[in-house]
Amino acid sequence: MTSGLARRLGTGDAVVVGLSAMIGAGVFAAFAPAASAAGPLLLLALALAAVVAYCNATSSARLAARHPESGGTYVYGRRRLGPFWGYLAGWGFVVGKTASCAAMALTFGAYVAPGLAVPLAVGAVVALTALNLLGVQRSAMAARIMVALVLAVLAAVVVAGLTGGKAPSTPWHAVPQAPVAPWEVLQAAGLLFFAFAGYARIATLGEEVRDPERTIPRAVPIALGITLVVYTLVALATLRVLGPARLGTSHAPLVDTVIGAGAGWLAPVVRAGAAVAALGALLALILGVSRTTFAMARERDLPGFLDAVHPVRQVPYRAELAVAVAVIVLVLAVDLRGAIGFSSFGVLVYYAVANAAALTLARDEGAPPRAVPVVGLALCVVLAVTLPAASVAAGLAVFAAGGLWWVLRRRP
Repeated sequence: MTSGLARRLGTGDAVVVGLSAMIGAGVFAAFAPAASAAGPLLLLALALAAVVAYCNATSSARLAARHPESGGTYVYGRRRLGPFWGYLAGWGFVVGKTASCAAMALTFGAYVAPGLAVPLAVGAVVALTALNLLGVQRSAMAARIMVALVLAVLAAVVVAGLTGGKAPSTPWHAVPQAPVAPWEVLQAAGLLFFAFAGYARIATLGEEVRDPERTIPRAVPIALGITLVVYTLVALATLRVLGPARLGTSHAPLVDTVIGAGAGWLAPVVRAGAAVAALGALLALILGVSRTTFAMARERDLPGFLDAVHPVRQVPYRAELAVAVAVIVLVLAVDLRGAIGFSSFGVLVYYAVANAAALTLARDEGAPPRAVPVVGLALCVVLAVTLPAASVAAGLAVFAAGGLWWVLRRRP
């Protein structure tokens, strides 16, 4: 019999964990590929991604309040739709987000010292796993510090981008632009949605949050709202300085923004902020993936030896160690350039299951307005199929393999 996890996190801690995942994961990288796809309609794609994120966040928050257990949509799918759908959601989350962990670790290494990216990435995984093993409160405190530093850097970028430099005589939005196809806007929204997806970390910590029925529904929209405001300001600043064409081809759009705004002295600060953001995202990702792994092991959808809580620290230590090993293997052995597209596909499928589960909530169970999960489910499917073909194919293959594993394990 496994003891439950300690409920130590309040609303502020849960908000910070979500912010560290959302802002750290996307704001330094997502705008360039999104601008390359959507061009002058970048802000429309951002708004669409925010709508999808709001629907998913609302459905997830209502479900998390009803089922305050570690595991997120894996638990909701099992409880509301049946074991198979919960398993597929958990499978996609664990596999996709493990790849995201490796990508964030490599991002950290590349910003700090490109020639030592791999050893630095491994060191970051080891250090943050050790921090998590000390207890979730310490992890939340570290996330709080990282979020404060990243927000300070982004504030400097926004001020420089909106007020610095010499504004062009003809604003970019007044220049004739090439037409943008609707599917390109949808693809950009799918890429930007990846940057919003960190609120899942709040739901996966449901068993460690105090008063989850109130805390989780309160923390999710707060974290999402703050992130949307930050992303909108950053998008306006980068578009003002670079325009959609230059933004779409930039490898470091926020660094190019401060340089173009005449504040080149901020470039090292922005690079340092990107490294801190990658660490914050990695910290929150390891927390979320390990909790989902723990929940799936508890139901024996993953090996049972991962179902173990440390008797003193009260953290799922075996699940955390297993996730760390898997991430390090990926960092050492795999080219992860295509991992972001695959992860986006997995996350969208994960939230499609969440919205389908929310449709089963009754009014006395805190059901959201029916339009919210309906719109969320439809948009998750649409954005998933408009991702690059290679990402869709890889995602379908992994989900098919996971489904086959589930069926084979349940044969007599």
